[in-house]
Amino acid sequence: MDAFTRVRHLLGKENFDKISCARVAVFGVGGVGGFAVEGLVRSGVNNLTVIDNDDISLSNINRQIIADTTTVGKSKIDQIILRAKAINPNININGIKVFYLPENADIIDFSAYDYIIDAVDTVTAKLEIIKRAKLANVKIISSMGTAGKLNPQNIRVADISKTQNCPLARVIRRELKKLNITDVNVVYSEELPFTPLGKSEETSEKCVPPSMMFVPATAGLTIASKVIQDLIK
Repeated sequence: MDAFTRVRHLLGKENFDKISCARVAVFGVGGVGGFAVEGLVRSGVNNLTVIDNDDISLSNINRQIIADTTTVGKSKIDQIILRAKAINPNININGIKVFYLPENADIIDFSAYDYIIDAVDTVTAKLEIIKRAKLANVKIISSMGTAGKLNPQNIRVADISKTQNCPLARVIRRELKKLNITDVNVVYSEELPFTPLGKSEETSEKCVPPSMMFVPATAGLTIASKVIQDLIK
């Protein structure tokens, strides 16, 4: 037996080999992306590129798999790579420390991958990632908003045209229509945004979105599951 014996028992050797050989890029390794990476690594995906430029902050501890009191202040990319290698020492994982935007989009060759996961926060970056994946004819799944949501049972996978009760999906849908881009799979929550019951104690100018781990973690694992199913289809 080895670390992936149970995966091979479920999926068969041929399908496991497809997973192992697949090349997947994950944009954003925070609340959603970190759990997506976790699911992929533990499923046997052996060729990963992770893209993020953030450091772990204290406010990440409530929902991000790489965040704890020992990792605050450290690079998210460095920590997700350490975690992946602790699970599978033989994994081929490449980290790119960059805040991905249209201005630097050419640094990543989308055609080098079999699947793209978009788990970033900004609309501009999301649109660029989706656009580049479509141009390269590479499968993509995009995470919509998980802040302000409480019930993980409302997570769904759908074409973005079918989403509801998600303000971020509404914006992305509108902007994709302007770009004449269709057929984009997303993970989103049908739950109506939960009304925050307490005021933020943050003193910085940046507003901290209210969140708990249940929804982003479930979204990340749902993304990983969808990727695995598509790879072996």
